[in-house]
Amino acid sequence: MDESTRSILERAAREFGTPAYVYFVDQVRERFAMLERAFEGRFGVSYAVKANPCVPLIRRFLDLVSTLDVSSIGEAERGLHAGCPPERMTFSGPAKRRFELERAVEIGIGEMVCESVRELEMLNALAGDAGREMTCLLRLTPNRAPKNFGVQFSGRASQFGIDEEEVDGVLERFPQWTNLRLKGFHIYSGTNSLNEEAIAENFSIFIELFSRFSETHDLRPRKLVFGAGFGIPYHADDRALDLDTLASLVNPLIDEMKRNPRLADADLTLEMGRFLVGLAGYLITSVIGEKSSRGTDIRLCDAGFNNNLAACGMMGTIIRRNWAFWNVTAEPDAPMGEYHLVGPLCTTIDILAQAIELPRVTRGDVLAVGCAGAYGISASPTRFISHPEPGEALAIGAGPDAELVDASERPLRHFETPAPLPDEAPSRA
Repeated sequence: MDESTRSILERAAREFGTPAYVYFVDQVRERFAMLERAFEGRFGVSYAVKANPCVPLIRRFLDLVSTLDVSSIGEAERGLHAGCPPERMTFSGPAKRRFELERAVEIGIGEMVCESVRELEMLNALAGDAGREMTCLLRLTPNRAPKNFGVQFSGRASQFGIDEEEVDGVLERFPQWTNLRLKGFHIYSGTNSLNEEAIAENFSIFIELFSRFSETHDLRPRKLVFGAGFGIPYHADDRALDLDTLASLVNPLIDEMKRNPRLADADLTLEMGRFLVGLAGYLITSVIGEKSSRGTDIRLCDAGFNNNLAACGMMGTIIRRNWAFWNVTAEPDAPMGEYHLVGPLCTTIDILAQAIELPRVTRGDVLAVGCAGAYGISASPTRFISHPEPGEALAIGAGPDAELVDASERPLRHFETPAPLPDEAPSRA
């Protein structure tokens, strides 16, 4: 962690209290720039709101996205609140309810990512009742996928999309849904990969499916969505994805695909979330107690798995590994120590890190958890044991002149400057 980031996080702890999330806006915008440089304009970018639905944050990069991908009507309302017009939204998700489809028709969502025949039938009927036409993308689920994805949905029973072997039958029926217009195809079949060859191979599978179904059904899709699946390095031994290497593999595939007259005019979109915002966010937490138990130095923090379920290894992780932690208030020459970091919850599974080495940690110190910009507060059981929910803040700029902006959806509970206190450590309670 560089000194600018450390000082901003320390300042955020003083101003907003802990636990709190801090999102570095400039870093998010740089991720968009990295994609533009690597792929040289071949793709637009659709931001998956589920990764981080913080409205003030979305407002700060809305100008860089082609569309917002929402997975509930609640996320669509967040998009509207962030200033995104409904025609720049795509609505995906395997179990859209009737009231969600009704609202999507009412506000005029730009593209409905349809994932079942039942959904197509219901949307067609609702659009007809409203006297409207709705634009659709058909989500396809391939029957194969490469290895080296954190999670992949292909070749197995899945709630997502239309199975590859069922797509022909659905496309043959599409003309009967007279209130729907098919704009193209959508595939998202693997996530959180750090392997450039695997991502490129996955894209080649997408291209084969897009080409095959377009040829078979005499289609000229106007939009093709590539579920990116780009990962971020959560652990010390993870290697960050090399975008230049990835682009050297993907760009020729796209250029060859564009030689197909049926696909030549299609707009191409990368759908992604964690790659854009994950590394740009930190969860800050104060150490509220310290103890030694059977030879282990334990530090008790005011954030636990109620604030970041994934960082505590409880969001699909099989083998628990420590995320990146920093002691942002440690003295520069503080000796290193090994600690067991736990949260405030009344359960033995509330573990932030085990046997982690940090500069000396004492009560009142502020720790930062990295990779917290995606699937943080919104993907955690914040009501468990009724501790106060963490705040959210934006950091704009760098160094001492950086601006800190309250991005919380509730009043912040301030506390005094985080430092060792004689009685009680900083708290939001």
